Amino acid sequence: MQHELIVLPDAAAVAHAAAERVAKEARAAVAARGVFSLAVSGGRSPWAMFADLAELTMPWESVELYQVDERIAPEGDQARNLTHLRESIGPQLPVVIHPMPVNADDLEAAAADYAGDLPATIDVIHLGLGPDGHTASLVPGDAVLDVHDRMVAVTTSEYQGTHRMTLTYPELGRSRLLLWLITGEDKREPLQQLLAGDHSIPAGRVTAPRSVIIADAAAANV
Repeated sequence: MQHELIVLPDAAAVAHAAAERVAKEARAAVAARGVFSLAVSGGRSPWAMFADLAELTMPWESVELYQVDERIAPEGDQARNLTHLRESIGPQLPVVIHPMPVNADDLEAAAADYAGDLPATIDVIHLGLGPDGHTASLVPGDAVLDVHDRMVAVTTSEYQGTHRMTLTYPELGRSRLLLWLITGEDKREPLQQLLAGDHSIPAGRVTAPRSVIIADAAAANV
């Protein structure tokens, strides 16, 4: 897969550029289809992006926000991506959030239900990149990497102390745009592997019609 790579000086510049790209995609989607769908991964980069988005012209009333992945943890837990997502958006933005149902008794059924609620095509999916090459909660060695018949799945093993619910490769591939935010020196090697399409890391197996990587100078080693 071909990636468009944009390298900026630091993490703040990456967050601002990502916010501008999301706002642009949102305005175009709402003009064309009346709604904009955005799926957000965990990590610190989306928090800064939403802070910048709050200052830009966004059709918030027409935004549907989904999760790329989530830890199996209680509501409000600081480990939950949703907790930080809500904090970064704040109460002032009228955006609809569709949380992953990670507190359900039957997680497999809940994952299937979440998949059924996803739009046919998500306009923008935000992804990060771990030092080990994982993206979303597609983590090295987990059976979730081989799931091709479901759009949402639950990891079979714990990763950093918890199981996860995650969008799978087929769902990532249905997006109109993948928007990767990659910062920090510890991402140098996996970023090069991602750009090379190296299937030895989970991120290297992601394919989609369009992919934009916004990285800081530390990650890009420039």
